[in-house]
Amino acid sequence: MDGNTMPGLGGCPVNHGGNTSTDKPVTKWWPKGLNLDILHQKGARTNPMDPDYNHRDAVKALDFDAVKADVQALMTESQDWWPADWGHYGGLMIRLAWHSAGSYRMQDGRGGAGAGNIRFAPLNSWPDNASLDKARRLLWPVKKKYGNALSWADLIILAGNMAYESMGLKTFGFGFGREDIWGPETDVYWGSENEWLAPSENRYGDLTDASTLENPLSAVHMGLIYVNPEGVNGNPDPARTAQHVRETFARMAMDDEETAALTCGGHTVGKAHGGGDHDHIGAEPEGCPIHMQGFGWHNPGHEGKAANAFTSGIEGAWTKEPTKWDMGYFDYLFGYDWELTKSPAGANQWTAVNMPEDEKPLDPSDPSGRAMPLMTDADMAMKVDPIYNEICQKFRADPAYFADTFARAWFKLTHRDMGPKANYYGPDVPAEDLIWQDAVPAGPTGYDVAAVKAKIADSGLSAAELIATAWDSARTFRGSDKRGGANGARIRLAPQKDWAGNEPDRLAKVLGILEPIAAEAGASVADVIVLGGNVGLEQAIAAGGHAVDVPFTPGRGDATDAQTDADSFSVLEPVADGFRSWQKEAYAVSAEEMMLDRAQLLGLTAAEMTVLVGGMRVLGTNYDGNTYGVFTDNVGALTTDFFVNLTDMAYSWHPLTDGTYELRDRATGDIKWPATSADLVFGSNSILRSYAEVYAQDDNKEKFVRDFVAAWTKVMNADRFDLVA
Repeated sequence: MDGNTMPGLGGCPVNHGGNTSTDKPVTKWWPKGLNLDILHQKGARTNPMDPDYNHRDAVKALDFDAVKADVQALMTESQDWWPADWGHYGGLMIRLAWHSAGSYRMQDGRGGAGAGNIRFAPLNSWPDNASLDKARRLLWPVKKKYGNALSWADLIILAGNMAYESMGLKTFGFGFGREDIWGPETDVYWGSENEWLAPSENRYGDLTDASTLENPLSAVHMGLIYVNPEGVNGNPDPARTAQHVRETFARMAMDDEETAALTCGGHTVGKAHGGGDHDHIGAEPEGCPIHMQGFGWHNPGHEGKAANAFTSGIEGAWTKEPTKWDMGYFDYLFGYDWELTKSPAGANQWTAVNMPEDEKPLDPSDPSGRAMPLMTDADMAMKVDPIYNEICQKFRADPAYFADTFARAWFKLTHRDMGPKANYYGPDVPAEDLIWQDAVPAGPTGYDVAAVKAKIADSGLSAAELIATAWDSARTFRGSDKRGGANGARIRLAPQKDWAGNEPDRLAKVLGILEPIAAEAGASVADVIVLGGNVGLEQAIAAGGHAVDVPFTPGRGDATDAQTDADSFSVLEPVADGFRSWQKEAYAVSAEEMMLDRAQLLGLTAAEMTVLVGGMRVLGTNYDGNTYGVFTDNVGALTTDFFVNLTDMAYSWHPLTDGTYELRDRATGDIKWPATSADLVFGSNSILRSYAEVYAQDDNKEKFVRDFVAAWTKVMNADRFDLVA
């Protein structure tokens, strides 16, 4: 039960080893200790804004048109300290936006552009993000001018949008509303490697099978956004690269057409930089000398010339007119044969065969000269892979279709982690509802809540059944990309209704009773599921000798099958739930690490996780009625018994051969209760034990109930973006 019995990583989509102690001064001596930083990193201490600052209110007051105009204007205002290629910063700004958004992966919803995380380590210093510090410095005057209301996260993506529009593409839309974080996202697992661009074998079960890439990763190397532009492990082979492109983009919820559109449309503008000698390049922003002020990758031979710049190591543009949205990419890719060659920096790339001089793009620094274009191994994959080739031919034959497909894919790429449209602001939010936005219709609010509660109480459903169903509905929420949660009641739809962790038989029984109650009352099923959990919880509170009302706000809606992208929802399936003492199978990652991962996605603090686990155990809501961690003789009453008995030295704990434990009476040796490591960690980890001791105290019985109710309500309302001012 402790999840340590299998050596393989399997399909487990959690932070492998990221929740155990690292080399921090306090914890380096105990490398296997549980590291709770994942639950503490975004505390108020890191946020410089005033306590009453409301970013949504600030965004609403922005002069959106003025911001857009200023960003558009800077595209052609070349600066001497970092001159623009062909006098246009469009390619650089698109790359900034792309790489900010491109770190998103759908397996755990982490990464992405929604929090401005590219400002911080490690992303700001990834080799793939070389020179993007310059792009952000170019944007600083706009950020400075508009201040708090214009987040870096919004500005970075807006810059990409304005770049495309300035070069002739009609974008699909834009939503303001992203809110910045104020430090590195230490909860994001980027891989186990300790060096940049380590061989891909480190993260694949079998490098010849792209699908064996370790979950939840999507990039092929540490420090890259997607795939290696020189080929798998730097070895050119477009057919093989195509498979890795397909897998990487699929892990970002992109299908083949979206993948081809993004690849081709991304390379329709701008250029790659590999004209310099990498040996002369200075350290990345996090490693550069203090006098550089975070200005990384110093190139002493740059001299303001694009031809001397070094970023990726590959060199050249993909089209004849790299500052114009057109079909030039396809003209080059399919109009010429391409041969493998080397960039001036020594990187593998593909060069056109027998291209006339006047068909080459102008030199980006010297308009009197021309330079040979390039294709990467990923570009060549679009040509040699039969599926991608067919899609590209369709684009080539219909420029309008290509532009629309790219615009939609770009919008998805740059907005995927913002959640529902309730989080979008500004005049350019598209009216069309897109399935990946997980739309939920507004729910009714005028029904008689008290009458519904009375019918639920008289339904014959047990408190444990009601509580477990509400929890299972809400626990899918991921603060990382704002997906999942109780709103929409998708637990009654495929694929959620059939997930093993939702106990389909019990779920069907409960829904069969709650759905008619909702229909009769004119309430949404989503509301009634949560209300049912509250009714069960209030019954358990009363059984524990207290009287505390559980807050409830109506208004959840019911999503339909047509509004649900079943395929992408499959990644929200929990493989473990420490709150209900369950995991789907044994994993290399411990049960307590997976519990931390779930708690962080739900937005819980360590104290909130502690109170919820202790309460859920005594409520009898464990999966399939298992008794692990149920340290009470009064199951069903919300009491502090879990903590009281966990900390009582009258008992001792003993490991069993299957990785579980049992509590025994010290005096008699009698077995009292079974447990897993996810239970005992609240007594063994010094921080968690400090919380457990609070709730074990005689004077905190009522505090425990209040705190449990507050944490419960937080989870039930995690996806109620309509309640945020």
